[in-house]
Amino acid sequence: METKREENINASKPLGISGFGGWLILVQIGIFGTLILTGIQLFIYSIPTLNSETWSMLTSRESEFYHELWGPLIIFEVIYNTLLIGFCIYVLFTFYSKKRMLPKLMIIFYAGSLLIGVIDYILMQMIPLAKELEDGSSVRDLFQSTLICLIWIPYFLKSVRVKNTFVR
Repeated sequence: METKREENINASKPLGISGFGGWLILVQIGIFGTLILTGIQLFIYSIPTLNSETWSMLTSRESEFYHELWGPLIIFEVIYNTLLIGFCIYVLFTFYSKKRMLPKLMIIFYAGSLLIGVIDYILMQMIPLAKELEDGSSVRDLFQSTLICLIWIPYFLKSVRVKNTFVR
């Protein structure tokens, strides 16, 4: 017969698989990939646009490329990418700390990325030059983001490994 202490010890042990293996390896790669690609986007493309002749060309009323939404769109992307980098770092910290809140953060991460992608796409479609330069990559990115949500959100809601790994 088990004592109270043994029952408590057994109750705290996760049933089934746990740890950072399995499909969680792909999640880790995805978070690191997002962190790197967002950093490249921010520091090579977005931030230099803020203090260059490109900014003047897109936001000056005298320019032939002017549109009133260029400024807000560029600022929106800089702010979003900056916040996304911070969020990815926080998610990684939470991930490796095995915090119970990680599944919710991942759902926010995936759903938020899709929502921001839709907003960004709509804003770009409102700017004639951006719409003209669209090569289909934005639609492809939205499709990919939707597919990612359809796969990973249910995974974080239903996975035994997730439930057993993120328990603190």
